[in-house]
Amino acid sequence: MELLVSSFLSLQSDIGINYLEAFPKVQHGAAKAAPTILLLHGFPTSSSQFSRLIPLLTDQGYHVLAPDLPGFGFTSVSPNYTYTFANLAATISSFLAAKNISEVAATYIFDYGAPVAFRLFTKHNLKTKAIISQNGNAYDQGLGAFWDPIRTFWTNNSASIREELRPALLTYDPTKWQYTNGESPDRVDKINAAATYERDYNLLLRPGNQDIQLDLFYDYRTNVELYPEWQAWLSRQKLPLLAIWGKNDEIFVSPGAEAFKQDLPDAVVKFVDGGHFSSITWAEEIAAEIVKFLKDAEV
Repeated sequence: MELLVSSFLSLQSDIGINYLEAFPKVQHGAAKAAPTILLLHGFPTSSSQFSRLIPLLTDQGYHVLAPDLPGFGFTSVSPNYTYTFANLAATISSFLAAKNISEVAATYIFDYGAPVAFRLFTKHNLKTKAIISQNGNAYDQGLGAFWDPIRTFWTNNSASIREELRPALLTYDPTKWQYTNGESPDRVDKINAAATYERDYNLLLRPGNQDIQLDLFYDYRTNVELYPEWQAWLSRQKLPLLAIWGKNDEIFVSPGAEAFKQDLPDAVVKFVDGGHFSSITWAEEIAAEIVKFLKDAEV
């Protein structure tokens, strides 16, 4: 693998996208012709969640690009930026345009990356030849009990509900829980606390960031409303899709993986014995499934 580079791209005076990018080793000067995999991260992390997965993919000949969404990592936006999933997708669309990317070989969708990606596909004309969903949901069946108190929030965006959710979602213990829940002790040992949940928690403590996250939890209702549109798009496009999920995830539960077969009967559905952040704890196994899937799909 070429050196994994953390870069910063200014889109305009008040918006800059932090991102990770890596190319395969140069072979006859053709590294930049390598097929691109776009990796879209989730809450409460950033492109850093893919630090174990990226080298495994570039070693197999792929160019990998992973931006930090607005509100996460080190991407910066205007103080007046409105944090909605529609705006997150629009900002990432502008980033891809600045990188001269209108089509990718595959899009890896995880958690919040799923609604961003589906908006890119359906609203911003991003073309993808395949989709890899790692606990990236597009069906009601995939919403676990984790979402029950947030559903109440969707119907009552009051100050009191927001304050109830703040400690339940945005403090240290629930941040760590997202990484460790559903993992066996030997897999938890693969998690570098300083580079994962401790880092995420420290970034959540930035002034105003918790309110940004609550705004996005509230706006998530708009994604659920769009599920039927995204499902119809999947049915029309007939894209190759791999759903490779941590089966013990309590946020986006395993029936959400199986649900893709409703619209894509040929979808490949696989499970690892992990939790929400299986891209870290099961990186080698997931990378192997991705490479096999893309080769089988001739992507």
